[in-house]
Amino acid sequence: MDLARLYKAHRLLVNLSFFVLLGFLFFISIFSAFNQSKDLPSLPLSSIFRLTSSSPSSPIGCRTIESLRPYRTRGYVDYIKLFYCVCGDFPVVGYLLLFLWLLILFYLLGNTASNYFCPSLESLSRVLKLSPTIAGVTLLSLGNGAPDVFSSVVSFAGGNGRVAEVGLSSVLGGAFFVSSAVVGVISICVAGGGGGGGRPQVVVDRVGFVRDLSFLLLVLFFLLLILIIGKISILGAIAYSSLYILYVIVVSTSLCWRKNLMEEVGMAPLLESIEVEQNPKEDESKLTPLNSDESAPSFCLSWLLFIVELPLYLPRRLTIPLATEGKWSKPFAVSSAVLSPILLAAVWNSQRGEMGSEQSITIFLLAALLGVLLGIIAMKRTEESQPPKQLLPWLAGGFLMSVVWTYIVAGELVSLLVAIGHILAVHPSVLGVTVMAWGNSIGDLIANVAMAVNGGEDGAQIAFAGCYAGPIFNTLVGLGLSLVLSSWAAHPSPFELPEDASQFVIIGFLMAGLLWALVMLPRKKMKLSRVLGVGLLAIYSGFLCLRVLESFDVLQLGIS
Repeated sequence: MDLARLYKAHRLLVNLSFFVLLGFLFFISIFSAFNQSKDLPSLPLSSIFRLTSSSPSSPIGCRTIESLRPYRTRGYVDYIKLFYCVCGDFPVVGYLLLFLWLLILFYLLGNTASNYFCPSLESLSRVLKLSPTIAGVTLLSLGNGAPDVFSSVVSFAGGNGRVAEVGLSSVLGGAFFVSSAVVGVISICVAGGGGGGGRPQVVVDRVGFVRDLSFLLLVLFFLLLILIIGKISILGAIAYSSLYILYVIVVSTSLCWRKNLMEEVGMAPLLESIEVEQNPKEDESKLTPLNSDESAPSFCLSWLLFIVELPLYLPRRLTIPLATEGKWSKPFAVSSAVLSPILLAAVWNSQRGEMGSEQSITIFLLAALLGVLLGIIAMKRTEESQPPKQLLPWLAGGFLMSVVWTYIVAGELVSLLVAIGHILAVHPSVLGVTVMAWGNSIGDLIANVAMAVNGGEDGAQIAFAGCYAGPIFNTLVGLGLSLVLSSWAAHPSPFELPEDASQFVIIGFLMAGLLWALVMLPRKKMKLSRVLGVGLLAIYSGFLCLRVLESFDVLQLGIS
């Protein structure tokens, strides 16, 4: 009950933040209508806020900011102009708006992955009849690592070295956070005698641990070589990302071998003996404030939450088809069939920067025609009570549109972090390895620790294994796909990686944490202990302290 109230309060805060931003933007649009200058759209706001000519928001200041800005991002909002030219002499208001929008973007990124992306992947795995092992190391890893993957792809797609540093740092920072901080917390929480009541010690599977950790070290070694060389060709990028196929083969082979061995002695391997069930989470596809069992305050809160949820919920629900059993809705299915092609056309035209050209209008008209045709087909071929029997087209559409929404949100998140780095005079890689890495990995921390504490020895084993399998996926698929796309765009010339010595520091600390675990666990007979956890947390804390001191020029180590 407490968790449910906390979840409602979190959603209420996020959506109220969205309403605050909408109100502020509406206020801006009213006064911007009086603006007669195309070069200085924020002049009326400058006079409203009583700004002086020496302030950053003056015409000279805005022009200077525009001319000195060293990079461009693919976001839809110009955060630099918003902060300096709109907020002007009220930087606290600017910081508050950026923080609220950052909170909303992180919420949208995680919520889209969990409520739209993952259900489509789970249903696809059942339709395609994938084994639990293959589904776990492919689709499940993709679902869990979607925020990291798309953040990395969007960062490298920006075509700017400094923006690409955010994606590279976020992937490495997320891998470091999960493999060190999360593993450290799990080790402390489930250590023998901890947690009260004489909790039995958890023994980690030696074969799986050595396999995953060794493969992650191998991946980091190859990545280190790529960074030292400083450039990569299309073949090299494909070879690097293809290492994940090798990992899947190794995992499948080892599990099959162990399964046959266990069957001979009448046992079942861990991953094959666990049935994956849907979590009884709140179904957002059936948002309703009506509940006769609720008290009057809870009823009013449900109504308020229902109202403020709509602006963030409806755009995605109207464009992402959900064909799972518990989330099927024919009206939403028809609307998604109609609106999905239009959204795809809008994203395509916006990325090309040709929103007002004749070609973009033609694309919009064709998309609208296709949407009407798909809507008619959906109206005729679907039923109100249950999903269609031909699930594959709907699941593929849900997968595609959830990818599009994740891409949009991730692009805006990267753009915002780069702008914050410019405003605070902090290197973007620092924000990538901290803010973005934490935002994308906080779900792993909560889920893995909860599973380890409440799921018994099997739950702790799965959570512990996920802390290494996830970073392998993000580093090879997320970063690998980014390198493939970037090197493809630069072909036949090799893709030049951003020069940032801090990446070597991240990899060095990350490898130190992995080696600490590789040494300490066998010494403790594969039993999780507080020594392991405290050591990992100390390594991670040492890295953070080093980066903070370097950012504030307290230390000059040449890594910024």
